This record gives sequence, C-alpha cells and structure tokens, in this order.
Amino acid sequence: MKSQQQKKDPQKILQLLGLAQRARRLTTGEELVLKAISSHQVSVVFLASDTGVNTTKRIRDKSNFNHIPVIEIFNTQQLTQAIGQPRKVIGVNDPGFAKGMVSLMN
Repeated sequence: MKSQQQKKDPQKILQLLGLAQRARRLTTGEELVLKAISSHQVSVVFLASDTGVNTTKRIRDKSNFNHIPVIEIFNTQQLTQAIGQPRKVIGVNDPGFAKGMVSLMN
C-alpha cells in the first residue's frame, strides 16, 4: 500500500486550476476578481508574482480585508498556461477546489 505525502506540489496546483477553469469555477481578471472578493464569491486568489506594484497592492489589500488567502508562487506565464487565457489575477469560486489548492500549499 502506497502512503501519500502531503507536500507542496506546484504542478498539481496548476492542474487543479486548469480543471477549475474547465468547470467554470474561476473568476479571472483584476476588476472582476476585485468585485468577487468584495462580495465574498471567491475562496482563494492567485496573483502572478510578476504583477505590477499597484495591482499587487490593490489585490492584497482587498483580500486581507476580506480574509481571503492570496497565493503568489506562480508567474503570468504559468497561470496563463494553466487556464488557457492570459491572466495575472485569478479567483477560485468553488470552496472545494480552493481547499484542495491550499492543502497542496502546506
């Protein structure tokens, strides 16, 4: 019997992002994600590590105020490849997907 270890696996997180995109459980784009954060429609936010200073500050501040975790371990190219659209900010709407992604971070 194989024992599974829970460890940080960025590739699996990106695969889950792609699956969530196909299931239409993501909100993408800065303005739409900011709106979704304000209305508590997202459970976790992915922010590209190479995002500009102003955008990063806006997303972090709004997320911190609403107690939503922000994950910044991927760059724009990785996020774009995962979901098939050029985006720097991605919100995960589904709590199940979000829980799985956060658990892979720990």
